[in-house]
Amino acid sequence: MRAVLTGGAGFLGSHLCDKLIENGWDVLCVDNLATGSEANIAHYEHNDHFRMLRHDVSRYIDVPGPIDYVLHFASPASPVDYLKLPIPTLKVGALGTHNALGLALAKKAKFFLASTSECYGDPLVSPQPETYWGNVNPIGPRGVYDEAKRYAEAMTMAYHRFHGLDTHIVRIFNTYGPRMRLNDGRALPNFIYQALTGQSITVYGDGTQTRSFCYVSDLIEGIYRLMQSSEHGPTNIGNPQEITIHEFAERVRVLTATKSPIIFEPLPQDDPKRRCPDITKAKKLLGWEPKVGLDEGLRLTLAYFQKQMAKVPAVS
Repeated sequence: MRAVLTGGAGFLGSHLCDKLIENGWDVLCVDNLATGSEANIAHYEHNDHFRMLRHDVSRYIDVPGPIDYVLHFASPASPVDYLKLPIPTLKVGALGTHNALGLALAKKAKFFLASTSECYGDPLVSPQPETYWGNVNPIGPRGVYDEAKRYAEAMTMAYHRFHGLDTHIVRIFNTYGPRMRLNDGRALPNFIYQALTGQSITVYGDGTQTRSFCYVSDLIEGIYRLMQSSEHGPTNIGNPQEITIHEFAERVRVLTATKSPIIFEPLPQDDPKRRCPDITKAKKLLGWEPKVGLDEGLRLTLAYFQKQMAKVPAVS
């Protein structure tokens, strides 16, 4: 099997590369490294089953030879990134998805879209099932990411209905683990970085807003099962264990044994108050549910961040 994986040098994309290659696939990683990192795929430098193409998928994608699967994971995914790169974020969701779908159609390949729980916006329903249409501010600062992904889903379903393309869509909820960037801007890397450097741990809002954190190996297993299913509609993959951001910050404080205080800053515009997946569909359809508990996942992630920080030379 040969897969083209856009965004393959990113956090999730690189872990999916690992899963595919472990299962005997050949992988062509297509990434412009806007938010991805060559370090995430450096271990494949001499692997005959892996090839890297540095390319912006918002432009036409030309791949010679047969392809069995096109997996579209290219996109900024952190608010820090998509607020800094609003137009590229919209373009990779619209033009990038169109180009990736066109490649799949031309090669008679299957297509897989990495979508997001951000499609639900600031939800009025919790936990969020796939049948919920969401509560999104299309012109707010987060709209560049939310609407790009919603458009990508619509385009994917149009190709499925009009062209008969075999398509699959995953809605990914908050995921964490090794290869997240220290400056990613999301809660977990922020909290751990601040704790390890003795800075105050910054919680936005009053900390009562919730998230549910899925360890990366669980997410990738769910994605791999969905890839091989016959389901075409969006499917939530995430951990339904809901936790407040304040409680999460306290967990990090205990884990890192830091004396860093927790401070509170204003909540960014349109930041979701609750985020929790209904995974009933994934359980029934894929026989999938998360296995890694939050404490175990945090320990594994902390060990990774400690190694990364040890590589950074101290500033005199």
